[in-house]
Amino acid sequence: MTTTTTTALPITSVLVANRGEIAVRVFRTARAMGLASVAVHSDPDAGALHVREADTAVRLPGAAPADTYLRGDLVIAAALAAGADAVHPGYGFLSENAAFARDVLAAGLAWIGPPPDAIEAMASKTRAKELMRAAKVPLLDPVDPAAATAADLPLLLKAAAGGGGRGMRVVRDLDALGPALDAAAAEARSAFGDGEVFAEPYVERGRHVEVQVLADGHGTVWALGTRDCSLQRRHQKVVEEAPAPGLSDGLRRTLHEAAVAAARAVGYRGAGTVEFLLDADGRPCFLEMNTRLQVEHPVTEAVHGVDLVALQIRIAEGAALPPEPPEPAGPDSPRSGTRAPSPHRRPRPRAGEHNCPRWCAATPPRSAP
Repeated sequence: MTTTTTTALPITSVLVANRGEIAVRVFRTARAMGLASVAVHSDPDAGALHVREADTAVRLPGAAPADTYLRGDLVIAAALAAGADAVHPGYGFLSENAAFARDVLAAGLAWIGPPPDAIEAMASKTRAKELMRAAKVPLLDPVDPAAATAADLPLLLKAAAGGGGRGMRVVRDLDALGPALDAAAAEARSAFGDGEVFAEPYVERGRHVEVQVLADGHGTVWALGTRDCSLQRRHQKVVEEAPAPGLSDGLRRTLHEAAVAAARAVGYRGAGTVEFLLDADGRPCFLEMNTRLQVEHPVTEAVHGVDLVALQIRIAEGAALPPEPPEPAGPDSPRSGTRAPSPHRRPRPRAGEHNCPRWCAATPPRSAP
């Protein structure tokens, strides 16, 4: 599968504004494309794998993420000092920060991510849902908490600016609605600096299915299949599988079309994920759009035989995608995340070593291309 570059914006050196697995992942593709790689690191991460894997590493003085990886000015200064001509944000940290994306572009660097306006449009779940309604993407009807009745129960309260289960509450009793709103707003304000909370019907026994999209700057938007991520703990994904099993061809097509419509509605470019909730009858509704490369992108790569990071880079250079995405080239691909909660921390995750994983299959798992 090839792309056609129509604008002369060659990228020769990529700084990854991140650390850990995703930085190493981007460096792997950069190396295969003949590009130089630049890492940034805090003081505790000076000996980390992503630092050793990069061609050049730049220190961000300090230890806390707020003083290092979340300092966009320091990251941009590092890119300029190292001679990088592009910045890849990875996921987390500044990856969905529209102001950082604008600053990268203003510094004369290529931004390997979506347009800042698209990031901003999808940052608020309430604003995103308004845009999706205008684009005729299927949605749950909003519920005004002040006018909610017993017929509206159960309700799900969600933080407009959040994710990861924070600022989220399920309400099954009207008497509990007021306290739940206060608690959700306080948690959202603490976690995201924004206490806006909205309510919508809570879907019992729903499935969480997402669609990988990829768009160029020339009007082509791909829907690269589905991923099922319904198995979660504390509203955080544990296992993802591509393609999502048990969907009819018609429903799969509906999801693809809705995801493409969502991307077009905000002038999207690059890699992103449109998330949907399927109710017990299989009816889809828009949840949110992640305006970045997701943790679970390798399962899509394995199924479709593509390198999403390479395509991100080509799109940032101005390349045009072929009109149609590649057909699935491999079998179903699962990805699992390992959680190691400590029973002494209520239980909460703790850091540690992961030694000698043992796979149940007779053959080792297929790695992403």
